[in-house]
Parts: sequence; structure tokens; C-alpha cells
Amino acid sequence: MSNVRPVVGVLALQGDVREHAAMLERAGARAVPVRRPEELSELDGIVLPGGESTTMSRLLATFDLLEPLRERIAGGLPAFGSCAGMILLAKQALDGRPDQHQLDGLDIVVRRNAFGRQVDSFEGDLDFTGVDGGPLHAIFIRAPWVEKTGEGVEVLARIPDTGDAGAAAARIVAVRQGTVLATAFHPELTGDERVHRLFVRVVRDT
Repeated sequence: MSNVRPVVGVLALQGDVREHAAMLERAGARAVPVRRPEELSELDGIVLPGGESTTMSRLLATFDLLEPLRERIAGGLPAFGSCAGMILLAKQALDGRPDQHQLDGLDIVVRRNAFGRQVDSFEGDLDFTGVDGGPLHAIFIRAPWVEKTGEGVEVLARIPDTGDAGAAAARIVAVRQGTVLATAFHPELTGDERVHRLFVRVVRDT
């Protein structure tokens, strides 16, 4: 494996940009902000941060990033989205605005704000396929969940099916399809860089 740090962009239009950049650096990548289409050509991978998906969708179009980013992901650029980033990467988003743009990076259907409003944010531990060291502590903030997955989509994590989970029991909250990963939660906020290390490995192996 090369010791050269891969260059991973963080979409820097809105959301948890600094938090993702810090975690990527700890995970062995060189993190750079991305705001212009021409910056995409310099990347080995890209992260779409948590934030507000409709705002990020509009800004992608405003900054002429929507089609170039969609094309690069379709061409094999590794991508990782958390929360709003998962929504943007999905093929379809339910309960969104009709004019919201999708990047079509994952063959999944997601439901926006599936767990409820801001006051319904919560934390919990998840078993996560592909990382060592035991369960991940996950922070959910107005989070989506995955309603449906297509062929080739690997489920990495679900909400535990416990008595108090209610409608959220066993819901899919992390997926991978090829070189594209997404989580409904915010690993950039926990101080645990294992998900980012997994993504950096994907970038290195691509």
C-alpha cells in the first residue's frame, strides 16, 4: 500500500465541513475543501457532509457542481455521505422537495427526517460491518433512513431491533455500493474515525 496520502475533498458549500476534514486527516488522507467544478479533477475521493439536503442540493446547482459531481461519481470517484450526504447520494428521496436534485450514486430510496424533527435527535450504539473494535457510537440529527436497497447495495448497519425502537427497529442506516458509502448518522461528530478510515481504505484501493 502506498504511503502517499490520498486527496479527499469535502464538499464545502454547507454543513459539517471542518469536522469531516479533521477526521479524514486523522484517517490518513489529505482533506481539501471543494467549492468549484475544476477542483473535482484533483480528487481521489469526496465526502458529502451532514447539513441540510435541500440547501446543499440548490447550492450544487448554483455553483455548477451538480452535473460534474454526478459524472465523476458515476465514473468511479469514491464518495461518502453522512446524513444529508446520504440523501444527496441516493437515487430517490422521499418527503423531499420536488425540485431537489439527486446524485444517483447509490441505488437506494431514503426517507428524509425519518426519525423525526430536531428535538427527536438521539444517540446509540450500532454494529457496523467492515470496522473492527466493537460497536460504533452514532449520533442521529434529523436523520434519514433507507427504505429500499437495489441490487449490489450492501447493508452495513441497522438500528437494533429492540423493544423500545418502535418504527425505527431494524431500519437501515449505513450502506455501501462499490466505492460509495453513506451513513444516516454523523461519524464526524463522535471522535471515532473508524468509518473515515474505512472510506480512506476504499479510496486507496480504487
